[in-house]
Amino acid sequence: MQTTTRREFLTTSVKTGFALAGLADINPLNAIEPFKRAGSPRLLLSLAAYSFRDYFQNAKPKADGSAEPGKRINLFEFIDYCAEHGCQGTELTSYYFPEEVNHEFLVRIKKHAFVRGINISGTAVGNNFTVPAGPKRDQETANVRKWIDYAAIMGAPHIRIFAGAPPAGVSPGQAKSLCISAIEECCDYAGGKGIFLGLENHGGIVATAEEILEIVRGVKSPWLGVNLDTGNFHTDDPYAELVKVAPYAVNVQMKGEVHPRGKSEEPADLPRLVKILRDANYQGYVALEYESKEDPWTAVPRLLKQMKELFGA
Repeated sequence: MQTTTRREFLTTSVKTGFALAGLADINPLNAIEPFKRAGSPRLLLSLAAYSFRDYFQNAKPKADGSAEPGKRINLFEFIDYCAEHGCQGTELTSYYFPEEVNHEFLVRIKKHAFVRGINISGTAVGNNFTVPAGPKRDQETANVRKWIDYAAIMGAPHIRIFAGAPPAGVSPGQAKSLCISAIEECCDYAGGKGIFLGLENHGGIVATAEEILEIVRGVKSPWLGVNLDTGNFHTDDPYAELVKVAPYAVNVQMKGEVHPRGKSEEPADLPRLVKILRDANYQGYVALEYESKEDPWTAVPRLLKQMKELFGA
């Protein structure tokens, strides 16, 4: 019987997967380069369930113990909301799934989205990949692998992941090494399911463009990119940071504000954000992830309308 090495198998399967996805000019053994996408930019409108985090039926209570007034929703109703507001995608944050998720529930979600003519653009998990080897780290990677399986059942092509912050006794350099090895482990699994992992610029060891790109370039997998959150760089010039990272994006979460270092939070320049994505020839979902103080039931429709107009301009 002819034997095939693991590396040869992964290389062949990755090349095939990218060819089917129209990304055949990406070298599967060189994951450090930006995505080279043929054609013109394509920005697809999505909405993150996190935007209505206080209103899901199984949402965590507010820190002050008060109950959030207003409508309560579930994931099926959120999908309906996305469809009714002209979204092409719906981002189903893992936090709002039932505590016990089973195959039947995931299939129901997939069917509901399909019937409403909307794609599940991705999901998002909470994790920390900077913890040292041991049961806690095993639990973190196991949870991401579990959600890779869930995403595959739902047909979601992307999962947002975090890096984390160095725990006590772990240096930033050690934390980065730990994070890289954990992401590589999860990417090996995700690649077998045809699912991208998107590392979010979310503070900790990925607070700047240089830091997150150091991690992305250090991970030897073509199944990793950046989950670009437009509101999470708190440097002197957040827009300059976004320009550096946008070519590596596999998913975008757009916020209504930016927060430059040493200044108050200010409204985001949405046309400028769209231009950054277009200049990077980004092709994929841009999910509104609403975190502002205004009631999302009034603010989200307005922002979605603005984004849709900008994407179509």
